Amino acid sequence: MGTTVKIREKYQITIPEEVREKIPLEIGERVEVDVKGGQIIVRPVMEIPRDQAWFWTKEWQEGVREAKEEYRKGKARSYKSVKEAKKSIG
Repeated sequence: MGTTVKIREKYQITIPEEVREKIPLEIGERVEVDVKGGQIIVRPVMEIPRDQAWFWTKEWQEGVREAKEEYRKGKARSYKSVKEAKKSIG
């Protein structure tokens, strides 16, 4: 059974400390609120800054997976510096 909290003015609730310890939240972060089967579901939402959203696109993540797989198979290598990488190209 969960913890009981009181609904305050403007329908606000406080997430109890024992719940926050299990799902770390920071002040100012956002949560998603939904209704399912007569229950209120509250889920943390990870917001991505607009200038970093490209990294999380399906296409970019697929490219990252492919690159990791090629590296794992030995088809790619890493370099200690940009200078070292440029030397290997030309």
